[in-house]
Amino acid sequence: MGKSLKQIVIVVSVLVGLNLLSNKVYKRFDLTQDKRYTLSEEAKETVATVNSPIKIDVFLEGNFPPEFKKLQLETEQLLEEFKSYNPNIAYEFINPVESENPEALQQEFINRGMKGAQVEVRENGKVSTEVVFPWALAQYQEKTVKVPLLKNVLGATPEERVNNSIQNLEYAFTYGFHQLVNGKSKRIAVLKGNGELDDRYVADIFSTLRETYFIAPFTLDSAAVSPKKTLEQLNTFDLIVAAKPVEKFTDAERYILDQYTMNGGSSIWLVDATQIVQDPETGITAAIPLDINLGDFFFKYGIRINPNLVKDVYCAPIVLASGEQRESQYNKYPWLFSPLSSAANEHPIVNNTEAVKFDYASGIEILTNDLQKSILLSSSPITKLQSTPYEIDIDKEIPNALQIVNEGPDPSVFSAGETPLAVLLEGEFPSVFNNRVKPFKISEDRTSSPPTKMLVISDGDVIKNQLDRGKPLELGFDKWTNAFYGNKEFLLNAVNYMLDDSGLINIRTKKIAVPFLDPQKTLAQRTQWQAVNLLLPLGLLALFGFLYSYFRKRKYTR
Repeated sequence: MGKSLKQIVIVVSVLVGLNLLSNKVYKRFDLTQDKRYTLSEEAKETVATVNSPIKIDVFLEGNFPPEFKKLQLETEQLLEEFKSYNPNIAYEFINPVESENPEALQQEFINRGMKGAQVEVRENGKVSTEVVFPWALAQYQEKTVKVPLLKNVLGATPEERVNNSIQNLEYAFTYGFHQLVNGKSKRIAVLKGNGELDDRYVADIFSTLRETYFIAPFTLDSAAVSPKKTLEQLNTFDLIVAAKPVEKFTDAERYILDQYTMNGGSSIWLVDATQIVQDPETGITAAIPLDINLGDFFFKYGIRINPNLVKDVYCAPIVLASGEQRESQYNKYPWLFSPLSSAANEHPIVNNTEAVKFDYASGIEILTNDLQKSILLSSSPITKLQSTPYEIDIDKEIPNALQIVNEGPDPSVFSAGETPLAVLLEGEFPSVFNNRVKPFKISEDRTSSPPTKMLVISDGDVIKNQLDRGKPLELGFDKWTNAFYGNKEFLLNAVNYMLDDSGLINIRTKKIAVPFLDPQKTLAQRTQWQAVNLLLPLGLLALFGFLYSYFRKRKYTR
C-alpha cells in the first residue's frame, strides 16, 4: 500500500511540475511541409509593437460547401498564430445572416464595398445557393480596415479559388494590420498637366492608397516659370505615378523628371504609344501613333514602347447591343484588342494575382543595358502585333474574332509570341541628359542615380476605373460583363514594391499547397469507404475483445 501511494505521489508531482513548466515555457510546432502556420518575419514585425487590442470580426461562418470550410479553418489557424505571437490580437467568427440585425450588417457591407459571393451548397442530393461575405473587419483604437479573404480568379475551379485565397491570407491580414498600426510616411505624387486621366477615372486606386500613403497631385506646368523650385518640390515625393499622359513633355519637364530619378525617386509610368481617334466627318475610328516626347527616356533605360496594337486571342469580351432600342439584346463578343495578361514569372508583384485587363496596349521591346529588367505581364503566345495607323471597324473585327476563336488562329499571323506589356526596371539609371545641353541650370546635376526602380506599363487604361452614374466603380470591375480583373491588386502590389513597404510584398512569395478530395473519386468509391469506416472500427473492437478474452482465460486457467 505504501509503495502504491508513493507511485501516485510521484505521478501527481510530475504532472503538476509539467503543468507549471508549460505555463512558463510556451512553444508551437509547425509540422506542415510548406510551413503554412509559421508567420513570416515581416508579419511578426508588423504586430510586434501592438500594445492595445486589435479586434477582428471574421464573417466566415454559416452553411458553406467543403472548400469554404477549408478556408474558414485556415483563417482561424492563421489568426491563432497571430494571437499566440501577440495576445493583444483577438478574433471572433460571425455569421452575418444570424446576427442581431442582419439587414443593417449587410448594408454596412455594401457601404464598405464588401461584396458578397454566391456559393452552391450540396446536401442530401439537393443543391441550394447561399450568399457568403468572405471578409474580415479589423479594429484598432479608432481605425477600421477591411480584409478580403477570397480571391476571385477567372476560370478557376472552387478548389483553385480557395487555394489561391489561402495562399493570400497572411499577406491580406498583415497588410491590414500594417494599415492600422503604422502611420503614413511615404508620399506619392500623381502627375498632372500633360493630359493625364481625370481624377474621377483614377479615384478608386488612389482612394485605396490614401489609407496607407500621402497622395497629392503634382502639376508640371510650373516648370515653365520656376523649374528649380518644381524639381525641389518633386524630390520630396517617394514615388510618382503618370496615369496616361497624352500631351508632349517639354524639355524643362523632361529634365525635372530625369533629375528626380537621378535623386533616387521611383516612378510608375502608364503610357500609350497609340491613340484612338475618330474622324468627325466620316465617323471612321482609327489607331494612330502617339508621341509624348519620352521615347529617348525609355530607350536610354533599355526599353522601347512600339506604336503598335497587341491583338491577343486570350482576351476580354466586349458587350454590344442588337435589335430595336426597346428590345435590345446585349451579347458578349471576343475583343482581340483587350488582352488579358498573364504573369510572366513569380515576381512578388504578380504572384497569385488575377489576369490584368488591357485596352489597346502596345508591345514593349527589351533592349540591352546594365539595368535589371523583369517582365511582369505579357500577352499570350497567340498574339499578333498590328501596325498603325490602323482603322478599327467593329463590323469587321467581331466576325474575324469569332472566326479565329471558333476555327483557331492562323499560326503564320498570330506569331508574335508572348509580348511584354509591363516591365520593371531596377538598378542605377543613367541620366538622359548626359552630354546634352540642359534646359536650365541647377547646382548639382546628377549623371547617374542610386539604386531605384521604374515600372513601365504600355497601356494607360490599366489604372482607369469605370463610372456608374458619374460615380467611380472599383478598379478592375467591368460593369458590362460583371467580371472582376486583377488591375487593382496588380497596381497595389506594384506601389508596395516600389516603396519597399516593410517587406510586405515578400509575403506573397510564400507557397502553400492545400490538398482537396477528388469529387469524382469520392463519388465512385463512396460505398467502399463508407463500409471501411463502418466495419474497420467494429473489426478492431472485436479483435481487441477476442484478444482480451483469450489472454484473460490463459492467465487464470493456470
